[in-house]
Amino acid sequence: MPGDPNCPICGGIGYLRRDLPIDHPDFGKMVPCTCRADEITQTAKSRLFRMSSLDALKELRFSNFEKRGHIGLAARQADSLENAYNQAYHFAEHRQGWLLLLGRYGCGKTHLAAAIANHTIEQGVSTIFLTVPDLLDWLRYAYTGANQSFEERFEEIREIPLLILDDFGTQNATAWAQEKIYQIINHRYVNQLPTVVTSNVLVNDFEGRIRSRLQDPNLVTVVKILAPDYRNPADDTGHPELSTLGLHSRQTFGSFSLRQHEKLPKQDLKDLKAAFDAAREFAEHPRGWLLLTGPFGCGKTHLAAAIGNYQAGVGFPPLMVSVPDLLDHLRATFSPTSPVSLDRRFDEIRTTRLLILDDLGTQSATPWAREKLYQLFNYRYSAELPTVITTANTEEQLDPRLYSRMQDERLCKVVVIPVPAYRGG
Repeated sequence: MPGDPNCPICGGIGYLRRDLPIDHPDFGKMVPCTCRADEITQTAKSRLFRMSSLDALKELRFSNFEKRGHIGLAARQADSLENAYNQAYHFAEHRQGWLLLLGRYGCGKTHLAAAIANHTIEQGVSTIFLTVPDLLDWLRYAYTGANQSFEERFEEIREIPLLILDDFGTQNATAWAQEKIYQIINHRYVNQLPTVVTSNVLVNDFEGRIRSRLQDPNLVTVVKILAPDYRNPADDTGHPELSTLGLHSRQTFGSFSLRQHEKLPKQDLKDLKAAFDAAREFAEHPRGWLLLTGPFGCGKTHLAAAIGNYQAGVGFPPLMVSVPDLLDHLRATFSPTSPVSLDRRFDEIRTTRLLILDDLGTQSATPWAREKLYQLFNYRYSAELPTVITTANTEEQLDPRLYSRMQDERLCKVVVIPVPAYRGG
């Protein structure tokens, strides 16, 4: 391709031979003239842009990222989104170290990663943005006689000034794929080259060598996004098989009996009405915790299910599960045939937008069960995630660590339903 016709160096040819000794390996080779530097740079950037498939993501910018997410997100979820935005923007501006964005599908990881790519490309920084499966396909394609050899492509990925790997952990886990990914990660780790990684997989599920590098606090900033899928917030857990809400579809506020025609003490009827009003208020504005306590059959589960069915009706079905069933779901992950790890299943449960725990206290009181429940309670307590709990146990029968959190009046509303078991009518 011709160069600048007015160039005093090449005279418009666009190429020249360097003045080198005859024994130099580059002796006699044509090299681009400096008058074509801008053109060559722009051509290389255009090729990287096309390779990165950023055409489809060019509208994903920091300016159109909703930092606080949907209206109605819990404060901790919205805070995690805003923190992720701030960390991503800071990284785009300074490009130092690594940034690891973790969260479920649709929470905003790819938007932020693409925003970083678009921002840095506009600043003139050579950037590759690829999903990990696409990266592996791109490398495999080099074996078919592409215009770049495998070694050239592999070296370009390892050395690119900024590499962004989207959907890490979704790739085919063949030995070849694992080794190539490790070689890329390790090279960039050793040389501390700016890198962004997004994943919906927990760090503990990564291959051991990669996990150790992604957990280096001196290089890697780990950002966890707690928000649900932005495109479909109703699909909060993505695992409806865990929820028993469908079994309680008839238990709504409309079908709940206030037992006005029973011969119950007036105070009991008043307390029952107060529990009904508290549950309905929580259903309309699920914030904090609601503890429903009382004898078996008093209506606790009905009111908890009514909250769940109300939320499902407005497009936000919660995860409703009895505590014994929840522990069974966690134990099932120990099976060699389980499709998910314990860490991943536990994270899905503890971060769900609205969790309804039925029958607390009826579970097996093994040390493992007590510890997992404490970890679940402590996480949702610290994150202030909306939670409904029902129990027939007294204070003395509950784990004191759990009870202390349920007694925090700042977060938890305790509703006692002292009426006897409902017998229909």
